[in-house]
Amino acid sequence: MAVSSSKASARRLLSDCLPTSIPPQCFPANHACRDGGGNNTSPASSHALLHHSSPLTHMPRPAQPKLDIELYIQNYLGRTRFDRLLFIGKTCVPLCVEALKAAVAEAKKASNIAHYQEAWESIRAAAPDEPEAAWDASWVERTEADNRVETARLESELKRYKSNMIKESIRMGNQDLGRHLESIGRLTEASDAYARMRQDATSTKHIVDCGIRLAIVSLQRKDWNMVISNVSKILNIPNADDNDSANVYPKILSGIAYMSMAAYATAAEHLLRADSSTSPAVYAEVASSNDVAIYGALTALATMDRRDLQLRVLDNQGFRIFLENEPHIRRAVSFFVNGRYASCLSILDAARPDYLLDIHLHDHLPTLYSRIRTKCIIQYFAPFSRVSIESLEAAFGRDGESIEPELIGMIRDGSLMARIDAKDRLLVAVRPDQRAEMQKEALEVARGYEEEAKERLRRINLVAAGLEIVGKANHDYTLGLRPSDALFDEDGRPLPAEAGAVESYG
Repeated sequence: MAVSSSKASARRLLSDCLPTSIPPQCFPANHACRDGGGNNTSPASSHALLHHSSPLTHMPRPAQPKLDIELYIQNYLGRTRFDRLLFIGKTCVPLCVEALKAAVAEAKKASNIAHYQEAWESIRAAAPDEPEAAWDASWVERTEADNRVETARLESELKRYKSNMIKESIRMGNQDLGRHLESIGRLTEASDAYARMRQDATSTKHIVDCGIRLAIVSLQRKDWNMVISNVSKILNIPNADDNDSANVYPKILSGIAYMSMAAYATAAEHLLRADSSTSPAVYAEVASSNDVAIYGALTALATMDRRDLQLRVLDNQGFRIFLENEPHIRRAVSFFVNGRYASCLSILDAARPDYLLDIHLHDHLPTLYSRIRTKCIIQYFAPFSRVSIESLEAAFGRDGESIEPELIGMIRDGSLMARIDAKDRLLVAVRPDQRAEMQKEALEVARGYEEEAKERLRRINLVAAGLEIVGKANHDYTLGLRPSDALFDEDGRPLPAEAGAVESYG
């Protein structure tokens, strides 16, 4: 098939092949979409529709992605290969056909009919003239039969192992069945099979492997709470650190789960502690070493101050090995720490098109970039009492947009303590009155002293009234009564009742 035919087919991509969260600038100028009724709409109207519904429309126009799909997907193993290829195919017009063709091949390799159907529907809409757009009925029929036979075989073997009551064989039988069910897309049943492994585990490694498989399946199902729950169980296993998987999987899985739940600070904490000495092939089912560097650096930039970024990111010997795979993100962090905020944002803007193609990062990129940009503006303004709007425009301005609405939003939400002088076009810092602050602190100290004095006086009055309980430990005495020393012998043991007297005070 000619290349021109593939490109022409890609430009006829249906609107259902692309989620509404894709920025309108990703569409070519002559691209035509279809509305919900199947009618062709003009590029202008399609652009307007997406512009209205997209959460990324406030971000500047990105360049075309520089991603090489073949090199990119080599970093991954297992189901995540298909998920990432399909996501790229649904979210990027320039790479759509190439990614969807690779997704079809990946689905066939894994014998996952549901994946094949999903990829086939997408490529049929995007490039109906491609060979992969033809439904392979014979492969589907053959694969369904093979999957049924393999499932029955593994279940029969598991029953035989249970009848023999050999724990290790039962565990391995559940593991084989779980991996098979996971490969064909039956994730719930795969999770049940992995859960049964734990009761037959005979070593720490077996328990760790069970927890990792459960966490990975939960990640594929996007059940973030279950991911965190299974990771916590792994971390609570004694001597789990002896296993390479236990050193890196929990940190990466937790980081992705917390990032997906928008808990960016917690995500950064976990990702920055990932063990860089472990081979990337160990965790390739979840992420690559490049992903760890990008996720960790972006979440750290969005949540940490300059001092923490220096100590916990740039000076972190373990995480620096991850950063070596992504030198541009390392430079961005370095520029932020050194106060070169415009350069930091420029690097991030250049990398945005590729980051938008990441299956875990895509939905959170606008928020992360917004937080980083806000921090840059605040840090830039912090040393000054007033700054001209023109200088802010020069440092942080976007083509065709004024920075004033952004400053107004930051002032209103309390992130920027300043006011705008519209006449002189100045941003003026609102500094707290130091004298008033000192008086406020003095009043707080005085109130604390007063409360402490009241408590001391209350105790003095209780003692004076004889309401203090006095006596040796582990003995109960009547309130207001104090035992005389005659009640106890030399060893501190109580004497018989007639041997001593109780003295009353007050």
